[in-house]
Amino acid sequence: MSKSRATLMHQGLPIAVVAGALMLIWYVAAWVLNAQGAIERVLNNRDGGWGWQDLLVVTMGMERPMMPTPHQVAMDLWESLVDWPLDSPRNLLFHTFITAQSTLAGFVMGTALGLVLAVLIVHSRTLDRALLPWIVASQTVPVLAIAPIVLIILGSLGFSGIAPKATIAMYLCFFPVTVAMVQGLRSPQVIETEMMHTYAASKWQSLWWLRLPAALPFLFPALRVGVAAGLVGAMVAELPTGAEAGLGARLLTGSYYGNTVQIWSALVMSALLGLTLTGAVALVERMVLRSRGGR
Repeated sequence: MSKSRATLMHQGLPIAVVAGALMLIWYVAAWVLNAQGAIERVLNNRDGGWGWQDLLVVTMGMERPMMPTPHQVAMDLWESLVDWPLDSPRNLLFHTFITAQSTLAGFVMGTALGLVLAVLIVHSRTLDRALLPWIVASQTVPVLAIAPIVLIILGSLGFSGIAPKATIAMYLCFFPVTVAMVQGLRSPQVIETEMMHTYAASKWQSLWWLRLPAALPFLFPALRVGVAAGLVGAMVAELPTGAEAGLGARLLTGSYYGNTVQIWSALVMSALLGLTLTGAVALVERMVLRSRGGR
């Protein structure tokens, strides 16, 4: 067996085992939670008796289950992607694209804000004492409470579409970037900073040539957290407005009509979108660190 194949097996086997265990737990949970409804709505209306095999079959294929099974969610995803064009509101990729737009816009805004705040905090002791406590305190306010307020204010100012949702995503993105970059920019040792002083480097030269490269290992993990948090913020922002598009809107309409399969399909698609975005950040991280001589 080649080294690459052995590495793939070593990394993929634990993931496959965990995925299989989660699928088993999901099926068991669906059977338990759907059992009462299957008995009341289907099996008690049949002539004659029924056994556990009948209960298993009914719970695995209910039209409106309390908890849909994995194969029901997979079928709903497949039908959504195949049976409808990409620009149709019935296609989940249409909603995924809308949410991804808001997430990426908020991610870029939040990253830029976090970088600026971190640089200011590191270079000013006054701003460190004045800003950092408020930055930490800002995350104690639940996003569900602040989202309607932000959306109403921005709406009154004439902002609509992506901008309000991107702002909520930015609110969740900037915090991990700020905290990580403050730690990263302060990571160079005293001997390194003194060497920059020896070469008469300015603060901005020290920032560009010393502090920013030293902060890269801190930045990219924060970006992975930030883009995932931004996705949550974008979906939450779609709820108070009753948006007609986006994964959050898909969750909302599914809850209105009691369509649990649609709700779970949107949840699975949002998880896939989150994995895609964090994977893209991880790929950029690998490319940047490799270009700088890392692994």
